[in-house]
Amino acid sequence: MGTEPGQEIDPISWLDHYGDTLYRFARARVKDSFTAEDLVQETLLAAYRSRKKFSGRSTLKTWLIGILRHKVVDYYRKLKPEQSEEDLDAYASGLDNLFDVKEKWLVKPGDWGGDPKNVYERKELMDAIHACLDDMPKRFSLAYTLRELQGVTTQELCEFLQTGKNNCWVILYRARMLLRRCLEVNWFNTEK
Repeated sequence: MGTEPGQEIDPISWLDHYGDTLYRFARARVKDSFTAEDLVQETLLAAYRSRKKFSGRSTLKTWLIGILRHKVVDYYRKLKPEQSEEDLDAYASGLDNLFDVKEKWLVKPGDWGGDPKNVYERKELMDAIHACLDDMPKRFSLAYTLRELQGVTTQELCEFLQTGKNNCWVILYRARMLLRRCLEVNWFNTEK
């Protein structure tokens, strides 16, 4: 259902045609279904209000997803935590002991089993990832979510976190290591 420039857009049909796609996009990026539904509603409302600006240079679906992407970023921006760097450093203590001086794993990551693409797509794993993100400090969770799940660039992430590029990479590294540790204990633990 692409729309050409000058062609009338029927907002009444948007939910029927694109609602499921928008919901899946939002649900993959936020932790609960209610928030995803709210973001889809906000997206459709924003699109309705600015429908005359739609030029048809992309499909209507692409335009709506672009609006939704901005809504998701705005959602996380509102959640932006106020944590000191010292608090984050204390929480992440011990992560630097995962590698030797040659930057090799001291203890290799466990076998997570299966094709990563197939494993990643499983709902249970996404639930475990969201639970792990909930348990880590908001700044780490936010950085990981925006960069890895939402796909913002590192530059955008650094600007959003109001931090330098090096510190931004440290935050992402720590978030990944905390997520790895949590998933190995709560998801991939084969010793039961």
